Amino acid sequence: MKILMIEDNKSVSEMMSMFFQKENWDAHFAYDGNEAVDMFNEAPDDWDMITLDLNLPGKDGMEVAKEIRKVSKTVPIIMLTARDTESDQVLGLEFGADDYVTKPFSPITLIARMKAIHRRNENVAEEASKGSANVESDTTADNDGFDVNTGYFKLNSNTREAFLGDKEIPDLTPKEFDLLKTLASKPKQVFSREQLLEQVWDYDYFGEERTVDAHIKKLRQKIEKVGPQVIETVWGVGYKFDDSGRKVD
Repeated sequence: MKILMIEDNKSVSEMMSMFFQKENWDAHFAYDGNEAVDMFNEAPDDWDMITLDLNLPGKDGMEVAKEIRKVSKTVPIIMLTARDTESDQVLGLEFGADDYVTKPFSPITLIARMKAIHRRNENVAEEASKGSANVESDTTADNDGFDVNTGYFKLNSNTREAFLGDKEIPDLTPKEFDLLKTLASKPKQVFSREQLLEQVWDYDYFGEERTVDAHIKKLRQKIEKVGPQVIETVWGVGYKFDDSGRKVD
């Protein structure tokens, strides 16, 4: 992988550099927000992974995430933050981060997270290149290529598009699409946050339920732009997809 680590603490960068070298990853480092945005914009398609500290000079991590997401909605971003409040972490996820790791962190944990997200993205790219969906589902693709087609809701894993009625749900990020696909492929089945972390983020539960909650919140906002809500909260358990009773206008 080609890594951009955005971190103003050079001791942290130097420590992670050794771990990146052991993985044979091509790591580059930016030490303030403005430098980070410039480095990313020089070749936005070249980066496989970004780690992003929130507390940065010049331009803070939230602003950097927004700038990166203006250019690329797909490059994975993992936040590194010493802010241990729910609001900061959720806000960072809403600004486009795929995951977060709270400082002080274990380098081995960060490497594992990076590998999991990269592995997931490679699997998505492989599915697209084959021109067929690889959905663990009770449904099969119909003649139009939709993996899920209830008449009201349709989802195509090959084109990574989802529709309510005839309206496309707009601007789905890779993680939002994967969440929606996982839920919609098993209508009315309740998924715990731990299950969603394992199936969508491809790693075991580490306690970051807020990662799931923040992505669900953004996904719901996009769904509501085009139609009624189809993701329901099952209190004390998790989430489920249910479009029963919905009809195409």
